[in-house]
Amino acid sequence: MTVRRILVVRLSALGDVVFASPLIRSLRSRWPDSHIAWLVEPAAASLLTEHPELNEVLVWDKTRWKTLWRQRQFRQLWREVREFRTRLRQGHFDLVLDIQGLLKSAVLAWFTGARSRIGFISKEWTGPLLTHRLAKRADTRNIGSEYRGIAEDLGLSTEDFAMEVGLSETDRAVADAERDKGRYAVFAPFTTRPQKHWQMAYWRQLGALIQERWGLRVVILGGPGDIEEARALVADTAMENLAGTLSLRESAAIIAEAELLVGVDTGLTHMGTAFERPTVALFGSTVPYRETSSPLTRIIYHDLACAPCRRKPTCNGRYECMTGIGPEEVMDVIGTLPITETV
Repeated sequence: MTVRRILVVRLSALGDVVFASPLIRSLRSRWPDSHIAWLVEPAAASLLTEHPELNEVLVWDKTRWKTLWRQRQFRQLWREVREFRTRLRQGHFDLVLDIQGLLKSAVLAWFTGARSRIGFISKEWTGPLLTHRLAKRADTRNIGSEYRGIAEDLGLSTEDFAMEVGLSETDRAVADAERDKGRYAVFAPFTTRPQKHWQMAYWRQLGALIQERWGLRVVILGGPGDIEEARALVADTAMENLAGTLSLRESAAIIAEAELLVGVDTGLTHMGTAFERPTVALFGSTVPYRETSSPLTRIIYHDLACAPCRRKPTCNGRYECMTGIGPEEVMDVIGTLPITETV
């Protein structure tokens, strides 16, 4: 089969886009002269636009379509759906990889009209929309295992299957300016699910301990929706709040220059692994990966009887899986990483 134009469909979330990013180089290695595009939702698009091996980033504005539906603007919605389908068909893709594995991603893959549309076997209705469906080879012990699995099923090389986030010179300049203020650690404490959070008091204690032992500044990263919580977190501490002040890629650049990253199960934390920075990831309600592409990542996870509960906690908000992780335990794990002691 001649493959001149390839489309990868992974719409969200931030962490999964990072996990799936090694596929780009695997595809490029197999088809070095092909045009490789990626279809993604707006929130994660900037993580792909500077990737050196990616030719094009296509953005699907799901929120816009949902808004039109709620407002009962069905004629406008139908017009925009047709226009987007036409745009995808004009890509003339030979191969489409639906690595999201949902009905919505399969529909978008079908919109392309590509002769070969390959995706995962899914619990959702995707069969007629794809030409080939493969079993998802997900091994929760290994980071991004389902994406490595589909690469192997396609006969792609996975010898160098490292995650990659492209950065611009402007992004790097932001990180350089932060680095000029002094060596720093990054905290990534925010997620959309409370069962994945770590206690605010623990973050504050950990920040003080890190500053005392390693002489590092501690900066807090997060999005616009995290500003108020971040302000409360840093109040009356020496920690610095950058939440909501940076673009997603600028935050990634900050992580790329950090001496240390500590975070919960969120996209920013996974970037520490992608950039091979010393990283400690705190897991509780979600399935942790134990093997990563970086020797500098450590996982803390208390394997309780109720864990992982994913999106259905049974503890009535106690979240012992996270509250049971104390700052002293995190400090002990950080101590196994190569961080220069304060002079």
